Amino acid sequence: MQVTATDADDAIETYNGVVAYSILSQAPQEPHLQMFAINRATGTISVIASGLDRERVGEYTLILQAADLDGLGLTTTASAVIEITDANDNVPEFTESMYSAEVAENMEGVEVVRLAVTDRDERHSPAWHAVYSIVQGNGGELFSISTDPKTNEGILTTAKALDFETGQQFVLQVAVANEVPFAVKLPTSTATVTISVTDANEAPVFAPPALKVKVSEDIPVGQKIATYAAQDPDTAQSQKIRYLLESDPAQWLDVHPETGIITAKAPLDRESPLVQNDTYVAIVLAVDDGSPPATGTGTLLLTLLDVNDHGPEPDRRKFTVCNHNPSPQLLRISDKDLPPHTSPFQAELVHNSEENWSVEMDSEGETAILKLLKPLKRETYDVYLRLLDQQGKSHLTVLRATVCECEGEVDECLEGPMPIVGAPIILAVLGAVLALLILLLLLLLFARRRKVAKEPLLLPEDDTRDNIFYYGEEGGGEEDQDYDLSQLHRGLDPRPEVLLRNDVVPAPLPAPQYRPRPANPDEIGNFICENLKAADLDPTAPPYDSLLVFDYEGGGSEGGSLSSLNSSASDQDQDYDYLHEWGSRFQKLADLYGGGVAD
Repeated sequence: MQVTATDADDAIETYNGVVAYSILSQAPQEPHLQMFAINRATGTISVIASGLDRERVGEYTLILQAADLDGLGLTTTASAVIEITDANDNVPEFTESMYSAEVAENMEGVEVVRLAVTDRDERHSPAWHAVYSIVQGNGGELFSISTDPKTNEGILTTAKALDFETGQQFVLQVAVANEVPFAVKLPTSTATVTISVTDANEAPVFAPPALKVKVSEDIPVGQKIATYAAQDPDTAQSQKIRYLLESDPAQWLDVHPETGIITAKAPLDRESPLVQNDTYVAIVLAVDDGSPPATGTGTLLLTLLDVNDHGPEPDRRKFTVCNHNPSPQLLRISDKDLPPHTSPFQAELVHNSEENWSVEMDSEGETAILKLLKPLKRETYDVYLRLLDQQGKSHLTVLRATVCECEGEVDECLEGPMPIVGAPIILAVLGAVLALLILLLLLLLFARRRKVAKEPLLLPEDDTRDNIFYYGEEGGGEEDQDYDLSQLHRGLDPRPEVLLRNDVVPAPLPAPQYRPRPANPDEIGNFICENLKAADLDPTAPPYDSLLVFDYEGGGSEGGSLSSLNSSASDQDQDYDYLHEWGSRFQKLADLYGGGVAD
């Protein structure tokens, strides 16, 4: 560093402005008393002794003096603070020279051990950050090491899955350095790491992982297809392997649980939608009896070889044709099998279909040409068509031919009478409509007979409107007034019902003969006269010529009985004063007709 002092005096013609610099003191005085020197004329401060160490003394304070007259005149002082910057002059060192750790086999990317170091350089500076490397024992690059940016520790991890059966112990030598090179040549610190691999239950392994097998699609049920076995990598353990199917979409296969032999459980079909590109895929599992159990997976690829198990079929089974000058029907023929089990095809008509139809194949043998030989009635017919492939595999197809009353080519029947087959359906519909109309008429008739009852002429018992009162309470009536309305209709019944009195038993007389109502309206007069005579001579018809029994009307009447009026000697013996008391019910009526009290 450099310091500068100024003087206002002339420094050119005289020495009054010439300034000289010097160091008066140094603190601390380590490792030497004079670690720095200053140029007397320029004020440049420089290091004159070795031994600067930031880790021991990080800062020095110098007291500087400036004097004019070239150091002999007036003086002034100032302080200079010098900070020592860090340099990578300290090597990082492991806190331990030997490390040991354990790791389970088949574990990839797991932390094995952490290695700690110390570095006296400035923390978090490039001279402090540690860089680790494995310098010995990492054959196959099974391990890797990185630096924790916060703690500056080395993290040793597995880069690949370890195998206990291949190697049970690994010895690594790890070295450490800094991000920046050392300022001076320094020895590198190293540590030895011993890693032990522990045994774990490994899953059985299929060899190969995907087994390809070719088999005919007509293989008999129960026949062996392949043997797909797995090996247990745990050679130090005696374990049993159990086989099962994880995926068998068509349920065609079966696997022996102990041997892994795969057999056909159901007929195979190359034309199944579960077969893609003639290949059927199944997944086989191998499970050992370890703790916990481990499972291996294998893929079985079955290539199904084609056999001639399908006959030819037309592309459509229904068509419409005119019965006059019909157009030939072209039927495209296909076969699900592969060549040579396909075209050219042959066609023939069976079951008497050849009487009305004819069929032939085109030149390529892939299209059947069907023709109507003679006009037929409008109806739907069954045409029996037998097709054969190149190897003679046949298939019978029933075609549904609809014949229309038309000429030439047609897609569907648009004209002509309806087929007789639909007559029962039409009759059933008409019958249902007629039954519904009858039901509606019956409901209407029933509703008319059940009209709303007329409002009674007599007022209700508790109805009192202004001054009009209800006088219907008269006690019991006479027996001949409690008549049965059915008596009025007795003349209409040829066998009238004989009513018996409850007070007097009538003498047993023969019942009169009533004439039934005539059908001719002109004879209705004679009918009425004859039935009136029969009713007059009927001893059972009311009223009876005997003492009648009237209903009981209660007792305590102020007027007394009718017989009491006759037994009185004169009017003076009777007391009629109570008749002048009209009461609240008759007072209004008495006022209207002059029945009030005389003036």
